[in-house]
Amino acid sequence: MADDWRPPYRVDVTHRASQLQADHADLADGEGSGVTATVAGRVMLMRDMGRLAFATLRDSSGAIQLMATAKGTDRFAEFGSLNLGDWVVATGEVVRTRKGELSVQVASWELLAEARRNFGDKWKGVTDTDLRYRQRYVDLWANESSRAVFLARSKVMSLTRRWLEDRGFVEVETPVFHPIPGGAAARPFTTHHNALDLELYLRIAPELYLKRLVVGGFERVFELARVFRNEGLSTRHNPEFTMLELYQAYADYRDIMSLTEELVAFLAGEITGSTKLTYGDREIDLTPPWRRATLTELVEEHAGVRVDVRMPLEELRRLATELGVEPEDAWGPGKLVLEIYEKTTEAQLWGPVFVCDYPMEVSPLARDHRELPEVVERFEAIVAGRELANAFSELVDPDEQRRRLEDQARQKAAGDAEAMVVDDDYVRALEYGLPPTGGLGIGMDRLVMLLTDTHSIRDVVLFPTLRPEQES
Repeated sequence: MADDWRPPYRVDVTHRASQLQADHADLADGEGSGVTATVAGRVMLMRDMGRLAFATLRDSSGAIQLMATAKGTDRFAEFGSLNLGDWVVATGEVVRTRKGELSVQVASWELLAEARRNFGDKWKGVTDTDLRYRQRYVDLWANESSRAVFLARSKVMSLTRRWLEDRGFVEVETPVFHPIPGGAAARPFTTHHNALDLELYLRIAPELYLKRLVVGGFERVFELARVFRNEGLSTRHNPEFTMLELYQAYADYRDIMSLTEELVAFLAGEITGSTKLTYGDREIDLTPPWRRATLTELVEEHAGVRVDVRMPLEELRRLATELGVEPEDAWGPGKLVLEIYEKTTEAQLWGPVFVCDYPMEVSPLARDHRELPEVVERFEAIVAGRELANAFSELVDPDEQRRRLEDQARQKAAGDAEAMVVDDDYVRALEYGLPPTGGLGIGMDRLVMLLTDTHSIRDVVLFPTLRPEQES
């Protein structure tokens, strides 16, 4: 390229690749269309055959071939020396070659941006996972499968909004900075507001603000929220992730079960074409209704032991130890039952299944079960051995809520970094009256993983959190 080359400030593009492919699908081999098109994108493949050169041009919609000739193309020699990844704009007639490839027969073209770094093997793309995560801008061009996953993710988000709005839900935005961390058992990130000299926390969940809005009269409300938890990294965990939280007045956790399975089945149908899909090498049938079973029933099925929060503490500790759990002194019966379930059962549940009725001790924001003592009306939706959703019949009694938060605060003072603290304003909101309400949280990253048969959260988060890059 000439030393005095400067990229243009703008270009007039008349067609996208997918539009040309659709508009000229019936064009016969070796025929011209008489239509002149201007297309732009990256050069992803180049074949120089002497007095004829072919390039594959890819834009955000798809690919189209560029055909340049020594006789008919401006600066033909320069065209043939383009690099993989260069951005170009090209104008010419839309034709179909004798070999059947729809093409733009290039009359004029212009370089828009140089690719000074290599885009990887033209056939295999980029296979180094660390490079793919750190340089997503390369991955998206070099690996069409990555682009497809993120387009599916975008579609999941927009479809979720539309589905909920069609059912009367209102989307809102609640604070990311919280003066008190709450809404989930997790370690928060902290920051400091200089002007107010105030310690703040990045939200670990939007729950308590959304329920304030139900108190305020928003009977069906949701948020697709970016949330932050100061925890470890794994194939299922990223410190910042996206959660759908919604609250529906006059509903309980049974209503929310129906809503959850209907929403997920709808999304599966839209993204994959069916409610039956394959994850890894196993089939999952997301067709409603999903199985409902209690946590203790499932432990008995998979671990062969019967556990109950009303059992003597020492007996639960003994069972936990025998099953490979190392009990901590502060754990009560509810925590022990949960740990036994997570150790022996959760990963074995291919599902989908609603695991129902959790110990009250580990569910400080859920309402007492209407029949079972020391148990709450809570479920987790488990699919492919992992939690997809968590939901409650919401606790509406301000006195009981204060008691449970005070118990959480005592646990925090005793060293539990993930325990909650007392949120006086939230309790005050409950004192104005929260009607019977069902709430739901869905991990949207995990949902996208499920629907795209993806097995690491880093493959569905555009820019995942990574360890610092090693200097060369």
